[in-house]
Amino acid sequence: MQTNFTLAQLEDPHVAESERILRKCVHCGFCTATCPTYVTLGNELDSPRGRIYLIKDMLENDRPADAEVVTHIDRCLSCLACTTTCPSGVDYMHLIDHARVHIENTYKRPFLNRLTRNLLAAVLPYPARFRAALRLARLGRPFAGLLQKNPALKPFAAMLALAPRSIPAPSSFATPGVHQATGEKHGRVAILTGCAQSVLDPAINEATIRLLNRLGIEVVLPKGEVCCGSLVHHMGREQQALDSARANVDVWMREVETGGLDAIVVTASGCGTTIKDYGHMLRFDPAYAEKAGRVSALAKDITEYLATLDLPAEMPKGLTVAYHSACSMQHGQKITTAPKLLLKAAGFTVREPAEGHLCCGSAGTYNILQSDISAALKARKVKNIEATKPDIIATGNIGCMTQIATATSIPILHTVELLDWAHGGDVPEKLRDIAQR
Repeated sequence: MQTNFTLAQLEDPHVAESERILRKCVHCGFCTATCPTYVTLGNELDSPRGRIYLIKDMLENDRPADAEVVTHIDRCLSCLACTTTCPSGVDYMHLIDHARVHIENTYKRPFLNRLTRNLLAAVLPYPARFRAALRLARLGRPFAGLLQKNPALKPFAAMLALAPRSIPAPSSFATPGVHQATGEKHGRVAILTGCAQSVLDPAINEATIRLLNRLGIEVVLPKGEVCCGSLVHHMGREQQALDSARANVDVWMREVETGGLDAIVVTASGCGTTIKDYGHMLRFDPAYAEKAGRVSALAKDITEYLATLDLPAEMPKGLTVAYHSACSMQHGQKITTAPKLLLKAAGFTVREPAEGHLCCGSAGTYNILQSDISAALKARKVKNIEATKPDIIATGNIGCMTQIATATSIPILHTVELLDWAHGGDVPEKLRDIAQR
């Protein structure tokens, strides 16, 4: 793609990077076939190629974002299916990130939209606040129907629909400390406690820690860890995201320099994608660039890390698992085979739903801020999953688990919960009935 940025504009390293990304696009349109919003809406401006044109025009002319640009950029899920498809290697992730920062800095959103986004940024990254908000959701449920009728208030109706009826008790596995390896020690890792996941489903990290301990891996939960920054990062709140990244880099590098770390294990693939990008996010910070790069190199999805360990093959379980590959796993981190191979080796029959490249519609806060498009994607995803006739659904991201669970009665678990059970752990609570058959 030809660009016409001035030399003065290119002195901004962020603009210079976006210009390099734009030049790689050859207008081929391959991305449109795998873009969930284009497939759903059929609007060229809701495809990666269409958004690239909008971003180019906005940045090249050095103008503030307008309502049209914001509408179509906001509809992007950041699923990154387009980057998997693109034959030219267009780095769409970092281009859309820059566009969102530009929007945040130059566009004043309508009041209720600002209120919603401010609320999400002030609550979701903080477990105590998030837990309190989920308790308050009980009071709001009777008003969900009224909220749904007002377009500006739809996000609040979506929040109520996603809020679980019951909230697990806080887990001791989320408290800073060290979980010792069982028997001979073979390694030492840190684990991301997480924010929303630690409230919605603490059993995921509990299963992870138990399994790793039995495999001889010491697991540390460092003191001072905060949200990975993913949520605010995708809202264009660059400074807030970078502050979170710096805080976590300091925490994990302290562990590297004291006890050493073989990996920073992440059990939410959305968080993993962001942490693996810390090196890029902080590349212009002389005090953090090198450290952030080391942290990104250490970050491993739990299945990525388990694939490096010696896990015994197990006898068949007689259970069929539909594996849903989260977008942040397959497109963001390029992890496609490890989860399925681990499940097969653990004795499960694994089936892959049709259209596995398409997003389920969760995408961080997307199912709140773009609930109509999200609902269409969810229905399509669940239909494809149920067509495989599974006993269980497995995935590697809490957002996908929460989203899909609202539309099917099939139990959905994190992949590591099944692996923990197969390799000597207790039966997951969600599978007690199935296991007793």
